[in-house]
Amino acid sequence: MNLTSQRLFSQSSPPSLDDFHRLCSESAKPETYPLAASIEKNVPIYNLSEYEDALASDDPTIAKLQDEWYQILLSGPGVFVLKGMYTNQPQFSSARDNATRAFERIISHEKTLQKNGDSKGDHFAGKGANERIWNSFGKHALVDPASFSEYYSNPWLSHVCNSWLGPAYRVTAQVNVVKPQGKAQNPHRDYHLGFQDQPHCAQYPRGAQVASQFLTLQGAVAHTDMPLASGPTRLLPFSQRFEDGYLAYREDSFQQYFLENYVALPLEKGDGIFFNPALFHAAGANETADFNRMANLLQISSAFGKAMESVDSLPIVERCWGILAEKYTASTASKKEKLELSSLVQAIADGYPFPTNLDNRPPAPSGMAPESEQQLLVRGLEAGWTRARVVEEMRKMRSDAADVFEWNS
Repeated sequence: MNLTSQRLFSQSSPPSLDDFHRLCSESAKPETYPLAASIEKNVPIYNLSEYEDALASDDPTIAKLQDEWYQILLSGPGVFVLKGMYTNQPQFSSARDNATRAFERIISHEKTLQKNGDSKGDHFAGKGANERIWNSFGKHALVDPASFSEYYSNPWLSHVCNSWLGPAYRVTAQVNVVKPQGKAQNPHRDYHLGFQDQPHCAQYPRGAQVASQFLTLQGAVAHTDMPLASGPTRLLPFSQRFEDGYLAYREDSFQQYFLENYVALPLEKGDGIFFNPALFHAAGANETADFNRMANLLQISSAFGKAMESVDSLPIVERCWGILAEKYTASTASKKEKLELSSLVQAIADGYPFPTNLDNRPPAPSGMAPESEQQLLVRGLEAGWTRARVVEEMRKMRSDAADVFEWNS
């Protein structure tokens, strides 16, 4: 029987480590990624300071960068670094540092709510081993809306997200602080299928196994410097191309291969790193004696997938509406400010209007879909709505979308 006709990957015969080795033995060539400043350990490095001027114009370089990032994630090494993502411009450097202080306040507050002051556990560390903020996105907005708004108005973030996921993506984020002597993760792939156990994962057809990687973009912003001794993320370039990798990564032989062949790169505070969720990777061990490694982990979801965390955009919009209005006023005079406003709106609100109740919210006469949250925010900004008005309109949109059909015969 032709194996390619089988709907599921075989559980009786393990994935081929030889095939995996052939994929992971490829090399990233500089001529393939001409806009990268360098390629280190098969990871393209982009110096964003070279392209800041392109943000404020119609320079086609941005589209060319997005083409390279897409190819890296799809068929190249699967990971790239953006140097200076939150450093090159003073406003984003300041937002990053203010965000760090907000994260520290949240961590301190959440400790007081837990018995015995124990910290939360996470995917790979027990209570107290590290510090973790689940839904740092939503919590950041409520604790410090000013730094939140600046942080997520960074145009580079929206350009990266659009390059892999297209428009209407959803941002979620989780802060991770790895303390001295914090242990390394086991190598793995990420959400969606990476978070299923082996028996459940094996039930998904081949097409779904491959499609999973197109529903998410993984990333992180360094909120401290990350020397190699502190354990920056371990990576296995090209491993995202292995079709049955969601089953393979759990095998002992593949785990050992990763440990013998992974690469890691030091990062500086404000750098961003982005990778295909199907890339074999693992947070490294913090082997320092007195250094906490902090990152804001970004997990961005396609409009066509389910995000890992629930984000309620209504309180975020209510808290940040004044800042949005200020940015809208500034955006009329500058392309740069217009980009920042667009980036913030994309991060905060849902750009995909489904599922909904089409009896209450029929498609607009000029289109195939009803209004999305993002479109509503833009309409409100253009009309000069008050905070109370935009909150009222969002609540009505949600109520109309949730109403169910009642039959009284």
